[in-house]
Amino acid sequence: MKSHLTRVLASCIVLLFLAACTLSNAGSEVSSGEQVVSSIENKGSDTIVNLALAWAERYQSEHPEVRISVTGGGSGTGIASLINNTVDIANASRQIKPDEIETARENGIEPVEFVIARDAIAVIVHPDNPIDRLTLQEISAIYSGQINNWSELGGEDRPIVRLSRETNSGTHVYFLETVLRRGDTNSTLLFSTDTLLLPSSEGIIKEVSQNPNCIGYDGLGYVTEEVKVIGVSLEAGGDYVYPSLETVNSGKYPIARDLYMYTNGQPQGILAVYLDWIFSPEARQIVADLGFVPINP
Repeated sequence: MKSHLTRVLASCIVLLFLAACTLSNAGSEVSSGEQVVSSIENKGSDTIVNLALAWAERYQSEHPEVRISVTGGGSGTGIASLINNTVDIANASRQIKPDEIETARENGIEPVEFVIARDAIAVIVHPDNPIDRLTLQEISAIYSGQINNWSELGGEDRPIVRLSRETNSGTHVYFLETVLRRGDTNSTLLFSTDTLLLPSSEGIIKEVSQNPNCIGYDGLGYVTEEVKVIGVSLEAGGDYVYPSLETVNSGKYPIARDLYMYTNGQPQGILAVYLDWIFSPEARQIVADLGFVPINP
């Protein structure tokens, strides 16, 4: 009997030890040998995802004790994850909305905003399309369904195929508010119901490059030589400006925006160190290399 009890007690001690080990490995720091590995969860905007991945890869190469997980899903997904406290950094290509801030605070989350870069939204068509410049009013009329054929703009007699990011995308929201509604907060104008909603920036580039009837919009960092970028003017008779680092910095290009990261409260520890690095010259050079516009710290 004593022998049996001894074995039972020994088994209990082993189970308790294993449970303690499991609990000690939960959270953002995990012991690996003699090294403590810190983890950062980063999720959100598909516009930012390539930049965030490039930052994470570079930072981890210099700081192997840190693991940074980066996923997309859209600005709405990132902000929802922040509200639910399941992410350390939420990426967003639009600013967090007042009702989202209210919901976050109800959940005990205090969103803190960081502007990490700027981006130009390029309006793109197939290289064979003779149209090479449009006004904001004309782009708005195309996407709202008021203009439906390229011949109405001096092009060929072809139906216009409208491409947009899906509604969960911050780029979609920004384009709706800034281009379709032209900054009018009282406007109720919406995308035409036959607008094709695509889940990725790469998807829009691919579709436009293959279909001469298409028009799309994308972050400048995603634009390739397979498509043609349209010059944009604020109004008829104005200067037509093409998106570039120079025209965004000068304020001449009319479809440009800030890009954001959000944390729960002021970042602490390794999270604060990482965000400080994001504003370093090294990280800002990566911003420029990927076609985005660096900002001053």
